Formats: sequence, structure tokens, C-alpha cells
Amino acid sequence: MYLMKIANISLKPAPNLPHRLLEERFISLLQSCNRSNQVHQVQAQIITNGFQYNRYITPKLVSVCSSLKRMVYARQLFDQIPDPNIAVWNSMFRGYALSESYREVVVLFFQMKSMDIPPNCFTFPVVLKSCGKINALIEGKQVHCFLFKCGFRGNPFVGTTLIDMYSAGRAIGDAYKIFSEMFERNVVAWTTMINGYILAGDLVSARRLFDLAPERDVVLWNIMVSGYIEDGDMVEVRKLFDEMPNRDVMSWNTLLNGYANNGNVEALERLFEEMPERNIFSWNALIGGYAHNGLFFEVLSAYKRMLSESVVSPNDATLSTVLSACARLGALDLGKWVHVYAESHGLEGNVYVGNALMDMYAKCGIIENAIAVFQGMKTKDLISWNTLIGGLAMHGRGVDALSLFIQMKNAGQKPDGITFIGILCACTHMGLVEDGLAYFQSMVHDNSIVPQIEHYGCMVDLLARAGRLEQAMDFVSKMPMEPDGVIWAGLLGACRIHKNVELAEVALQRLIELEPKNPANYVMLSNIYGHAGRWEDVARLKVAMRDTGFRKLPGCSLIEVNDAVVEFYSLDERHPQREEIYGVLRGLVKILRSFGYVPDLTGVVRAT
Repeated sequence: MYLMKIANISLKPAPNLPHRLLEERFISLLQSCNRSNQVHQVQAQIITNGFQYNRYITPKLVSVCSSLKRMVYARQLFDQIPDPNIAVWNSMFRGYALSESYREVVVLFFQMKSMDIPPNCFTFPVVLKSCGKINALIEGKQVHCFLFKCGFRGNPFVGTTLIDMYSAGRAIGDAYKIFSEMFERNVVAWTTMINGYILAGDLVSARRLFDLAPERDVVLWNIMVSGYIEDGDMVEVRKLFDEMPNRDVMSWNTLLNGYANNGNVEALERLFEEMPERNIFSWNALIGGYAHNGLFFEVLSAYKRMLSESVVSPNDATLSTVLSACARLGALDLGKWVHVYAESHGLEGNVYVGNALMDMYAKCGIIENAIAVFQGMKTKDLISWNTLIGGLAMHGRGVDALSLFIQMKNAGQKPDGITFIGILCACTHMGLVEDGLAYFQSMVHDNSIVPQIEHYGCMVDLLARAGRLEQAMDFVSKMPMEPDGVIWAGLLGACRIHKNVELAEVALQRLIELEPKNPANYVMLSNIYGHAGRWEDVARLKVAMRDTGFRKLPGCSLIEVNDAVVEFYSLDERHPQREEIYGVLRGLVKILRSFGYVPDLTGVVRAT
């Protein structure tokens, strides 16, 4: 049908159709384009009929290319126009803004200004917004002066955009000056100014303006509520919410997210039950709130409730959160079911769902499934590569992780700090000390990534596991930040493997300073003393551990049974089926011993 429309034009000679009618037909065709190849087909006919520089068609052509985010092609078309009018320039500005190429907007604007092309009222809002997005406050002030000279000072839309730009640049005094000088202040202007104060952390001024606002729509109310949520003042949030007239579902969702982000799960649950109407964001707020507060069992329960009670279907955000909970709990069967659900509802190709699936399979021990998901993804972002590299490293498949890293660079994807954490972990599992050191240097010199404490921790772990404990200690001493408990605990564990008592004592002393209430560190050194036969030191540490007043947390295991996840603790006496469980364990021990198995308890010291 689309090709027939073009054919109808191409078959008729241009002289047989009025000039204006052809213009309208080409503009109509361009407006109906939703793919690049359609644009090329229409453009061919535009050129054939001699309309390539038409003042009405050319801006539309550039605009369509911009809306399809084909900005390279749009710029090529733009550069070929001998004398582009302001409509064409505005189309380029909007296209770059839609593509989030805000710096290009600013550069192009000053190019236009240097050519003395007069802007119009549609030019300045896009340019000012772009200045705000990239924190280009100096350039923004220059644009402000220019629009003042051009006579757009009284335009309310331009004024509102100026307030937004100055607020984004934390120049809240300049923003208020613009606001106070505006001849017409509609509710959008009031909302923008109040939001500026909230961004600056000045809730007092924001509330003062809010109370003075002559008109307050639901957006303004939600902005003010969100400000108090960011400040953690949930008492004032609830008070304001109760005063709000004409609350819509997004107002309820704003409060839901507030309770979730501030850790008040009980209030979150109560509010959810009170809601007169729920949409996908309501369910996501509940499920995300549970995840944010570490309540992963509740995440799965809420997801099952959503499927059984709600007419709302889960979206990519829902599935990503549920899959993350499955990964944390080891709920592989439920994770597989979510995978099937995603496939059947057209969400498997979603990059967020794909990344969550890979993470779930990797953490549940099925790395081959994670690889299959990765290979089936048509679109991959940085997180996709990082997830699989980290998963392969976690599974001891260092060679595959390093190979994937090479593929990542060949695909043109720039690595970040998380990428190198996976690479350094891969080197650790393979004992590739020199390679690990080379990757660490490459991260700094070739990729301009500043190492964080996690990178230093990986390097210390790499050196310590390889038995190069003195070099690991030297690495720790040269760190630009103070080593944390994770680094010292890693060193302590390596000292146990390599039976280095002296360094173990140093590591424990640092751990006691950082984590005085963690008895697990004492247990680790006790085992090292036990291996060395230093039983007096073992007894001394047991006394020191008892004097802390804290007990080591029992080990916990999670297994999936009948579509539910069940927790088991070491020496657990609380489980309702403990008799059956211990009966099975005794039976397993008998079978093991019948094959000659004897546990090696040398040097093992139980925490008391």
C-alpha cells in the first residue's frame, strides 16, 4: 500500500499536478513514514520532482529523519541545503534533543547565531533545555542575553525553560529572578520554580511558593510530595497527601514509592491495600519496595498475587525485579517459569529482561542458559556484556570471560569499572597474576577508569590467593583509600590457605578495628592457629570472642521445593519438619560412612 502511494506520484509527470498539491502529498507521505527505507523511497521521488530544496518539504524531511533518530543522515541532508530557514534549524535542534545529543544542539545554535539567522519562539526552549541537560550554564546565560535582545523576554514558555535551565545549573537565585519578572505565571511556571527549589534542597522556599501558588494541579502536588520524600520527612508527606484534592493513581504511587524508599514496609503495605485503583506502577512500587528492603520472599509472593488478582500484566520492570529476587534466593524453577512468561508475552527481546535472566541463571548455577540468553539478544547494552563476563568469572570459566571481553571490544562497546571487576575476578580464578596486573594497568591507562576499592580488593585477592602475600600487603599499603573489611577478610582467608600466621594476626587486628562485633573473623584465625598446633592461642581467641558478646550467625541454605523457597539453618531446631530432615541427614551420614568416608576436622574450631 505504501509503495503504491509513491508509485501514484512517480507515474504522473510533475507538470500534470499543481505545485501545491505535490507539496501536500509529499508532506503527507513523509508524515506516514515509520522506517528509514520508507524515507529513502519518498526522498527519491522528492528529488525526481525537483523538490529537494522546497521550503515546506525539506524541514519535514529533516524532521522525520530526526524523529527516527537518524541524525547522521539528517545532518547530511541539512548540510546540503544552501539556505536553510529557521524551520529546518528547529527540526535539527529537536532531533538532536530527542537523541539526547544536547551538546550538538548548543554547538549548532551558536553556529546559527554566527550566521545571523534570526530564531523564533520555538528555538529557545529546545536550546535552553539542552544547556540545562549538560550543565552548560555559561552558554545558557549567553542564550539568555541573546533571546532578551531578540524580544522574547515576555514569552512564558521561554521563561519557564529559563527557570528550568538555571535550576539545573544550581543557580537558583537567577531562576527566581526570572520567575519574579515573568508577566504571566501559569501553573507550569510555578511548578518549575518550586521543583527548582526542591532540586537545590531548599524545601522551606519550595513550600512557601507552594502555599502561595494561585493554582495547584495534581502535578504540582506530586512534585511537592516528592520533595518531602527525598528529604525523608514521611510525616509531612502523609499530611500533604491527605490534604491533596483530586488525587489520581500516580499520587498514590508517589506515596507508595516514598514509603518503599524510606524503608517503611508496613506503611507501604497498608497504603497499597487502601488504594482505590492500581496500575502497573502500583504493583511495581510494591514489588520494588520489597526488593529494595531485602524482602525477596515477599517479592515472589506479591508477583504471584499480581498474576492471580490483577488485570494488569507485568512489564519489563516487574519481571526484572522478580528475576533478581529469584537470583538472590536461588529460585531456579520460578525463574525458568518467568522466562517462559517473558517469551510468551513478547518480552524476551527486552534488554532489561534479558539482562535479569542472564543474572538469574548465572547466580542459580546454570551458566549455559545465561550464555544462550545472551546469544539470543538482538540488542545488548553494557550491562549485558558485564553480566555475562561476571557470570562466567563466577563459574570459574575465566578463559571464556576473557574471550568475551575481547568480543565486547571488537563490537565497539566501551568497558567500564564493573567490566574490569569481572575480568580481574576471572584472572583470580585462573591464577593469572601477571595478566591481572596488566588488565589493572590497562583499565587506568587505556580506558581512563579510576580504580575503586572493589578493583583494589580484586587485585589483593588475586595476589593473596596465588600465595604472593607480601606483595598483596604491599599493594594494600599503597592503596589511595583505606582498605575495608572485605579486603582484610580476603587476606585472612588467604593466610589460612597458605598457613601464614604472622600476616593473619595483622589482618585480624585490622578487622577487629573495622568490625569489632563480627565473631567470624576470630573463628578464621582460630582455625589458622589450630592448623599450626597453637592451641593456647586458640583458647585465647575463644575467650576474646566470647567477651565480644556476639555469636557467629549460623550458616543458612535455601532450596526450592514445590514452587516455594525454604530456608534451613545450621543446627536448626525451629523447622516444623526437623525430625524428618534430621532423619534424612542421619541416613546420608550412614551411607557415606559405609563407603569409608571420614570427615577431616583437623583445625576446625566451632564458634561458641
